[in-house]
Amino acid sequence: MHPVKLLILGRDGVLNVYRDDHVKAPEEWQPVPGALEALARLNHAGWHAVVATNQAGIGRGMIDMASVNAVHAYMHRQLMAVGARVDAVFFCPHTPEEGCDCRKPLPGMMRDIARRYGADLAEVPMVCDTLRDLQAAAAAGCPPHLVLTGRAADLDDEALARIVHQVPQTLVHRDLAAFADWLLKSHEAADSTAGTLGVA
Repeated sequence: MHPVKLLILGRDGVLNVYRDDHVKAPEEWQPVPGALEALARLNHAGWHAVVATNQAGIGRGMIDMASVNAVHAYMHRQLMAVGARVDAVFFCPHTPEEGCDCRKPLPGMMRDIARRYGADLAEVPMVCDTLRDLQAAAAAGCPPHLVLTGRAADLDDEALARIVHQVPQTLVHRDLAAFADWLLKSHEAADSTAGTLGVA
């Protein structure tokens, strides 16, 4: 039995446009151009995607659970419209002051995902748009990937170098489409090598 091909995505800044004032209603959830189509390509290649997102707006009283659920229902509809899907959404509702273990950069959400899917996090790429999320990936043992959308869009070369220095395993991609290209090519190469070596 083959392990599930699983990846973890940030939400705001990776799938949808980041907003300083939080996404509080479905109409505020706007996809990053090309991101949903990129996820569709990964899904069609057998990859399962899970979202892990900090949603401190809940803890701050800026958004309630009914609104969160409405936003995610809208997100799922937008994904379905292009043939993409997210299997589950894990979120931390706490503010930084609450000291929980699920808010990124701590690895609690990723460990919950690993338990849910029986996954080895060393085999689960995590796609991020902030240093905090990259640190969460590293703490959980996920291969960290940074996309230059969302909060990373305005990084200059020096700032980008500082981030990669802090999480040295980070691979940087222009956007989720570029990450999808990289992931599909790297696994195609790995499968080709396995076939050459006679590994089933």
